[in-house]
Amino acid sequence: MTSAPPAPTSAVSGARSRTLSSERPIDLAATISPLRRGFGDPCHRETPDGAHWHASRMPSGEVTFRLRQADRHTVETRAWGAGAEEFLERLPAMLCLDEDVSDFTPEHPKVAEAHRRNPGLRMLRTGLVWEALVPAVLEQKVHTRTAHESWRKLVWRYGTPAPGPVPQGLRVMPDAETWRHIPSWVYHRANVEPQRSKTIVLAARIAPKLEQAAELGPEEAAQRLRTVPGIGVWTAAEIAQRAFGDADALSVGDFHLAATVGWTLLGKPIDDDAMVEYLEPLRPHRYRAVRLLGLAGFAHKPKFGPRTPYTDHSRI
Repeated sequence: MTSAPPAPTSAVSGARSRTLSSERPIDLAATISPLRRGFGDPCHRETPDGAHWHASRMPSGEVTFRLRQADRHTVETRAWGAGAEEFLERLPAMLCLDEDVSDFTPEHPKVAEAHRRNPGLRMLRTGLVWEALVPAVLEQKVHTRTAHESWRKLVWRYGTPAPGPVPQGLRVMPDAETWRHIPSWVYHRANVEPQRSKTIVLAARIAPKLEQAAELGPEEAAQRLRTVPGIGVWTAAEIAQRAFGDADALSVGDFHLAATVGWTLLGKPIDDDAMVEYLEPLRPHRYRAVRLLGLAGFAHKPKFGPRTPYTDHSRI
């Protein structure tokens, strides 16, 4: 991996920039797609020029960043705001340019072919636990579209305008203290029932401690996240996939995942226990395998009932 250091701030735009290159391809769109929480996410935009915009809250302050695929091996970045320098310093880690996949040698032909077709997929390691935690909690036990609508309503109301010359309406999600003090009736109007709102409030009280989980090993990090009542195996995995770059963070408890894995790889539905057992040889790349199957278009589950465009998560 080669990387130019962050460039000085532009006197015109207030932007800082950095270019990253890697011998192994970088599929930018696939790698950062977990950042977006549905169409219309106030914190994320994709513009017609192929750029990906996102607003985040770094420890050093708010940041807007613009990522663009320059070529198969190169990503160009610009960033604005108080957190811009910190973001650019952490960017190679965020895109997991240091990850080693030499031990990922799947035997199942579909997984192997999906890996061959998508050599540029990287895991995502933002290091931002809170940014991953709130949307994951909102997605517990409800249709994904419903959760995304709740996310949009709350971020529009309590978020702040993203720094820099950004696409219209881009916003930074509220900080933990703001989420902690959102009135219960506002959560209710956003279709967030008391169990999920309580989980967010409880997590907000210890947000700094939860952020430290990004520096821990996978098992210890998951244990720390699960000290919050209402955060279970599924939610901890969803956080780990985005904040920690955990290639093994399998979303056990997802309403569709086990059946999809079963139909895709075995030609029949299976439950969570069977999925965990079957994917055991793929450790520590079980989540990577699931992502690859989806990107390759192999993942499928027969529709035996009325079609629904949603995803329902049955556990936490």
